[in-house]
Amino acid sequence: MAGMTLAPYACDPALSRGRRYPEAPAPTRSDFQRDRDRIVHSTAFRRLVYKTQVFLNHEGDLFRTRLTHSLEVAQLGRSIARTLRLNEDLVEAIALAHDLGHTPFGHAGQDALNACLKNFNPQSAGFEHNLQSLRVVDWLEERYPAYNGLNLTFETREGILKHCSRRNARHMEAREPGGVASRFIEQTSAGLPCRQPGLEAQLANLADEIAYNAHDIDDGVRSGLLSLAQLEDVALFSQYRRETLLQYPGLRGRRLLFEVIRRMLSAQVYDVIGATRLALQEAAPTSVPAVRQLPPLVCFSREMALQSASLKHFLLQNLYRHPQVVQTTQAAQQVVRDLFKAYMGDPAQMPQAHIDRFDGIDTPRATGAKPERVVADYIAGMTDRFAAREHERLMGHAVFSEL
Repeated sequence: MAGMTLAPYACDPALSRGRRYPEAPAPTRSDFQRDRDRIVHSTAFRRLVYKTQVFLNHEGDLFRTRLTHSLEVAQLGRSIARTLRLNEDLVEAIALAHDLGHTPFGHAGQDALNACLKNFNPQSAGFEHNLQSLRVVDWLEERYPAYNGLNLTFETREGILKHCSRRNARHMEAREPGGVASRFIEQTSAGLPCRQPGLEAQLANLADEIAYNAHDIDDGVRSGLLSLAQLEDVALFSQYRRETLLQYPGLRGRRLLFEVIRRMLSAQVYDVIGATRLALQEAAPTSVPAVRQLPPLVCFSREMALQSASLKHFLLQNLYRHPQVVQTTQAAQQVVRDLFKAYMGDPAQMPQAHIDRFDGIDTPRATGAKPERVVADYIAGMTDRFAAREHERLMGHAVFSEL
């Protein structure tokens, strides 16, 4: 943020609520810059290169992965943060960490793992990928001699935990009173938290939505599952396709698609900037604590929010529920179910370091957990291709022969 003064409602690293384990400040980096650097150097971050969004790792080299998606979210978030005088480093840290807890095989793996936990133990809290991302940075990364996890600041951890069930929030609150989960305990009649995170966390969340809507269009067309003709039914796309063709009448193929998506992204970014500025002017927060007591302030305009919702509905109906995607999804979920059953039946099939995390280990750095949670942690940390190879090793047959 050199050369730029933060707005009074932006998160200032000098006023951070700090880390769970106090550390001396770094001589050349702010606390939020250190968070970003720790995330980039983490094992979980490297694994994102082989964790997928919609299309699985074996289906093509150019489809988005969790890593490329996280980089796109960080780029969009930083651009908006700079204009709004928010803390770019904090937005980037949250964006780069927000998917660290995602399972292999995208949302298909997450749904399967959640079902496995609840079927094994009906009292289980299940699997939430936002909470898993926090588990990764709080407990599962093993890089430092004095503590588990990455010891990130409260503000980064708060942004990572953008959703949390009330049940899990209460459990976390018992261990960390007044911590990152406390805002989820008291909810409005609509089930939303009464208090908000900082503006940087709100921005990272919205940048995530902008990024995945745009790149799912790109990947959907690249895969052949979506056509430009179908996208004419989407107002946000058709508007900028017409605009592009007026300026470049002969444009076709990839260049046309890229230009339309570029204009869509720009329009959404400028809309967020304008709508958020208006919301900030009306609410007039003077500090981060004031922001927390207000409704969400980082937002689309009403018109853009409706267009974004329409685009998400189109992608749900035409891409995520496409028969080819559903077929692959079902196979991926079977892989996760089989892995969970195999490891629960014979934990020795996992590396010893994971078995050592079972309840009963009593050391200062232990993360003792129920066996089913340890198994879930192990599976959630897998890449697509490692999960498929483990499944083939344990089951004796390949589900995805191309991996």
